[in-house]
Amino acid sequence: MAGGSDNLDATERPLIAAARNAKRRGPRLSRADRTPLGLWFWEIDRVLLMLVMMLVAVGLVAVAAASPVAAQKLSTTTASLDPLYFFYRQIMWVIVGVPAMLAVSMLPKPQARRFAIYGTLFFLFLLFLVPLIGTAVNGAQRWIGSGVFRLQPSEFLKPLFAVSLAWILSLRLQDQSLPVVPLSFVLTGVIAALLMAQPDLGQTIIFAATWFVLVLVAGLSMRILWGLVGAGFAGLVAAYFFYPVAQQRINIWLFAEGDSFQVDKAHATLTAGGLIGTGPGAGLAKFQLPEAHTDYIFSVIGEEFGMIACIAIALLYLAIIVRVLIRLLDEEDSFLILAVAGLIAQFGGQATINMAVNTQLFPSKGMTLPFISYGGSSFIALSIGMGLLLSLTRRNPYAARVSMTRNWNKK
Repeated sequence: MAGGSDNLDATERPLIAAARNAKRRGPRLSRADRTPLGLWFWEIDRVLLMLVMMLVAVGLVAVAAASPVAAQKLSTTTASLDPLYFFYRQIMWVIVGVPAMLAVSMLPKPQARRFAIYGTLFFLFLLFLVPLIGTAVNGAQRWIGSGVFRLQPSEFLKPLFAVSLAWILSLRLQDQSLPVVPLSFVLTGVIAALLMAQPDLGQTIIFAATWFVLVLVAGLSMRILWGLVGAGFAGLVAAYFFYPVAQQRINIWLFAEGDSFQVDKAHATLTAGGLIGTGPGAGLAKFQLPEAHTDYIFSVIGEEFGMIACIAIALLYLAIIVRVLIRLLDEEDSFLILAVAGLIAQFGGQATINMAVNTQLFPSKGMTLPFISYGGSSFIALSIGMGLLLSLTRRNPYAARVSMTRNWNKK
């Protein structure tokens, strides 16, 4: 109707203008959206997700810098790999891993817990199969399958185990008579025995440390905790005398006995770039590194982007840890506290160990740098673990606001 807009009163015109502007902008997620996607968007910790995506982006740049080294070592006289071969494959893992992380983060908390428990049982079963049908790479039998379809069960088991262990220990708070601590100790011991047989000392340490952090958070008495510390020290001494892999690496680290080629080259590469680095693709020391794209990618970053970049990456990991711990400050659910503490301790512990190995503060462990090192099993497993962390730290902003209002009214 011509001139219809002139017949509108003063209250209708702003509403119609807002509707037209919304139509021009297209569909948007509003706080009133109660669909699964809308709830996820407003409940997810978007700051944490942004920090993780920053790590993924840094990882792609780092793998691109380290890829020529690995490609050159795998090239033969008859065939040569593209210098960016591992970079292209890492993009493929990112395309698979990031959607998996987002999908897991959309799970409601009860479903995330069930997913972790069933996943633990499945990958524990695969871990038992590794000595029977596993594939050996570089003298270690840790994988099942071959080629693109090769996976490392222990990598996937790590985050799922942390959540399952948190569920087991949380039962103790409901019934003090349940023997959950001995049960969790036996489960961790079985996994450790399977890992040491591969051999995989680094993963064994991560699983044991995750268990210790969780029983610590669960609130055991100081007498039991000191007993666990003593048992852990006794275990290290026993490993030194009866586990050749541990003895070899401790001797190299503490007494400079044996072949220290890897850690020496890693330290030399890390410091070769000074504060600002030699520039992308300009590093030369990295070509002397073994496993430059996985275990020692932090050293490649140091050479080409400098120590300032290494410090920034360390601070990025610290920011993720602090962000998660802040989210736990007002949490009251014992299972969620234990699960989130276990996941972030695992994530931060793996990052710390990798960086410490590259700086010669720890003996060589053969452990990737989370979301930065190249690797299919590692990246996808870390994505699943971060998805669980994002799922378990989701908060309903309306519920928090209502709770605050109620507390204020009581006053």
